[in-house]
Amino acid sequence: MSKGQVMENILILLHVEEAGNSLSRSAFEVVAAAVELSKNLNASLTIGIIGDGASEAAESVSGTGAHILTVNGSEFSLPRYASDAAAAEALCKKAEPTLVLAPATSRFNRVLPGVAHRLQGCVDTHITAIDSTQGLSVTRWFYKQRIEGQLQRSARPWFVLLEAGIRPEWRGAPAPTNVQAVEVIVPSSRTRVVGVRAPRLDEQTIRPDAKLLFVAGAGWTKKQADGQVHAKDAQRLIRDILRLSGASLGSSKSLVDQSTDQQSVLSFMSHLNQVGQTGSTPRHPKGLSTCCHGEEPHVVGWRFINERRAINLDPNCGWARGKADVLYVADAFQVVEKLLAILAEKTMATAVR
Repeated sequence: MSKGQVMENILILLHVEEAGNSLSRSAFEVVAAAVELSKNLNASLTIGIIGDGASEAAESVSGTGAHILTVNGSEFSLPRYASDAAAAEALCKKAEPTLVLAPATSRFNRVLPGVAHRLQGCVDTHITAIDSTQGLSVTRWFYKQRIEGQLQRSARPWFVLLEAGIRPEWRGAPAPTNVQAVEVIVPSSRTRVVGVRAPRLDEQTIRPDAKLLFVAGAGWTKKQADGQVHAKDAQRLIRDILRLSGASLGSSKSLVDQSTDQQSVLSFMSHLNQVGQTGSTPRHPKGLSTCCHGEEPHVVGWRFINERRAINLDPNCGWARGKADVLYVADAFQVVEKLLAILAEKTMATAVR
């Protein structure tokens, strides 16, 4: 350790998935980052887990050799600021960390900045890398992910929320470990969760864990070769490809903006699906763009997609200028119909087995 460097004590904060007593993929990515960092800094490592079923979830990370703290109870099964903040604060006070690593989920992004303030610490969100070669530093994007910045902080405790998809998940066999339950006094709240209403799983269009990102552009709702608009056919084809492939749906800004221009739109598309400079930057292993020109404001949202393919009738579109690994110069309606036939055949063959 160099002179003046802080002796770190690392706490990994995780929460149990709402659907059960397991941890998410992003949680295991944070565990991998923390285990590597603790070795590099020769730092102590503690894992804190929040949620109903936290004790069961602790077994999946017992192989890290870290001391594990849990906050159990039905009060912590669903996201709520008051209970989540109280649990995170109690875990931090028990572990007394100088560095807190957590996945950048919507649940923790909402809660941990407030916890950092309570503990007179600091917080950085949307972190994409941690480096310990020359002191501890973190990396994140600024200005619509066009500028990459590296940050160092002397204030402690330092809360660092890591984006998903930036490193491999931690894998290890369960091992005997010390799991300690931490009692938390849940503050009184006027908010009470009485149930959850959500669309069926096959109707969800945003799937962060999907292997494929399927992006629809405005071309789906424009006049086709016969001079007619086939928005209903486009809607059917896109729904079917999402259902059979399990892909996540993305969109260009021009398509989601059409609803305000009184043009033909896809009923299941919203600004939440938008990918690009003014939208999201998803992280999927593969991406397929359809009926989209591949202009820079949209393509900037693809920077973390490993394998990019596109379908467009224009051989000189943006995708053809080095922005895609493969460009299919073809009619997207015909290509997707063909894909659906192949996927349906594979599904039937799997069912027969």
